Parts: sequence; C-alpha cells; structure tokens
Amino acid sequence: MRIVKKILLWFFLLILAINLFIVVTGNSYMYKALIYQYAGIDDYKHFENRTVKAGTFIPIPDAVAYNKTHLLEEFRNYLIQIQTTAFLVLKNDSVCYEEYWDAYGQDSYSSSFSVSKTIVSILIGIAIDEGKIKSVDQKVADFIPEYNRGLNASLTIKHLLTMSAGFDYDESYASLFSATTKAYYGSDLQDLLLHLQVIKTPGKEFNYQSCNHLVLAYILEKVSGKTLSEYASEKLWKPLGAKNDATWSLDRKNGMEKAYCCFNSNARDFSRLGTLFLHNGYFNNHQIVSEHYVKESIEPANLLDEASIKSDCYGYSWWLTDINGEKIYYAQGILGQFIFVIPSQNMVAVRLGKKKEPKGDMPAFQYILKSIIKEFTTNHDNNYN
Repeated sequence: MRIVKKILLWFFLLILAINLFIVVTGNSYMYKALIYQYAGIDDYKHFENRTVKAGTFIPIPDAVAYNKTHLLEEFRNYLIQIQTTAFLVLKNDSVCYEEYWDAYGQDSYSSSFSVSKTIVSILIGIAIDEGKIKSVDQKVADFIPEYNRGLNASLTIKHLLTMSAGFDYDESYASLFSATTKAYYGSDLQDLLLHLQVIKTPGKEFNYQSCNHLVLAYILEKVSGKTLSEYASEKLWKPLGAKNDATWSLDRKNGMEKAYCCFNSNARDFSRLGTLFLHNGYFNNHQIVSEHYVKESIEPANLLDEASIKSDCYGYSWWLTDINGEKIYYAQGILGQFIFVIPSQNMVAVRLGKKKEPKGDMPAFQYILKSIIKEFTTNHDNNYN
C-alpha cells in the first residue's frame, strides 16, 4: 500500500512540475494543443474570430448543364475516401458541378488553412496598387523598425511572398514545441513575429515558413490603419460580392489574425478568388487588383530548393504546376483545401475536406486536377455558359 502511495505521490509531483514548467516558460498554448491534438476544418469554433463582412451579394450563375455531369466512380469514391466536404467546378464563370458531404452545404463554414496565405498575398497587391506599399521590393524594415538589423534589414516584401525569407523558424506540424504549433494555439502572434531572426540570405532558397504571412499581415495593418479582416472586407470580400460574411480566427480576443491560416468560408465564396485571378484581377466591372500583380503572382519565383535544385513550384503565395501541358496555379491548405485555376479551360475548381491523401504514387492535387480536366473538357463548352 505504501509503495502505491509513493508512486501516486511521485506521479502527482511529476504532473505538477510539468505544469509549472509550461506556465513559467510561457508555453500555456500546449494545453490547447494537447486538448485538440490535430488541426481540423472546424477549428474556428475553438478560437476567437473576427468577421470579414460581405457586402452586396453577386450570385454565381448555374450552367445550363448544372450537375448533369456524373463523376467517374473511381474519382468520386476517392473524394469520399479523403473525406471531401465540398467539390465545386466553375466553367465560363458558371457552376457546372457541385456536391457536398458530411452535412456540409453551400453556406457551411470551413477553415481554408494555408489558402489564407494567398488571400494575404492578394491584399498585398491591392496595397501596392493603392500606393500604401511602394513595390514588392520595399524593405520590411521600412514598416517594422525592429527588423532594421542583421540579415533582417535586407528582407523585402517579395522574399516573404515567395517563401524565401530564411527565418530561423520551425515549420513542423507534428511537434508540440514547434513555432508553428505555438502560433496556431498561442495567444501572442505579434511578439512572435517581432522576434523572428533571418539566418539565411533572403531571396535565394525556397523554404516554406508560415511566419512570413504573419509579417505581411502586420505590414498590412500598419499601412491601412485597419485590422486585416477589415481591410480584407473592404478591398476584397465586398468587391467580390461574397454571399456570406467570412471569419478570420485570432490569437486571442480582439487580437491578431492567424494570417497564415484560418480564413473561414464556403466553396462558392472561395471560388471567387480563383475567378478574380482567372480574369487578371478583374471582377464585376472592377479591377480589384492590378493585372501586373496578378501576372507576377503566377510566375515562378526563380529560387533553389534545399538540394540546390531550381524550384518553379511557387509564385507570390500561389502554387504552380503543369498537368499534361496545362499551366495551372492554385491555392492550397494542409488538409487538401484547393482553389484551382485552369486558364486554358476557363475553369475554377474548389475542393474542401478533412484529408489530403495521395492516389497511388500521385499527389492528391495532381489526381484531382487530372480528373477535373478529363471530366470537364472544352467539348462541353456549350453546356457550361
């Protein structure tokens, strides 16, 4: 009996010591990380959020052949297997196919995860168009004095947009101790971004780091005098005619947006971002972001990967690929949130869901893209007007 009591006492003391360590070191975010364990598309329910207000609704028309295409059984089964919640295809600016699963629908909220980075990039383009930022080559230290030291002083907006900043930042998603885990579950993003250190010469190597878009968001707040959500509402969400208000998750009540992730909306409203770029920044008789910035955004950043091999997969926070000769660009979230833009087919497609698993040896994005192109080809143009 005494042995049992001693074991229980030592166990209690160990738990107490761990909790004291977490609190004293300022790592209380670990409690949330342990409770929720894995990021999910409904995580906005666990966080404080700020509303990105919609304005006058501009409906997206349905095509003549709306939902008359029957997806190949193998492809549809794959979408179900990877827990897809929304699948939407627009051709010639009309919805030709949409389907929802697992109680999600046209107006359901879902986290976009890193699609949010693309949204931040578009807002940077708008701020440049407005003259609030001189160009993508302007130094970050012009906006954040704390960066006017060491390699941080050479950092530009472009380096942040193209994932070539070279920060000392751990992007690991599985580690409880990584900077990304702390950013996701923590409560002081501003402190995190102000203490980032550049340790590699910027503009040389592609290194995907979520913190880049926290810095960009902080700059947008400074130059606009608004919160990121307010600026996104005024300059993007309202002009795009979104049906529903969106939300952006915060680090704490009245705090800062998790700019690298956590913009929450639905498939139809997300598709407007793809349509905007498909038409070179023009939407509803209005140039929302300049054609020049759009063109630059979807060009490879001319960087090297960690193996010193040329990387041409990324632009200004848009992913770039080539499928059977088709030049395609897309926004992507960690669980397979996709906004695909297929210019040669005048097509935009959105997939939202809970998993991003490969199809055999083929990455999820490639299989989904190939299936979309195969099933919604130019042969059916007359039905998709």
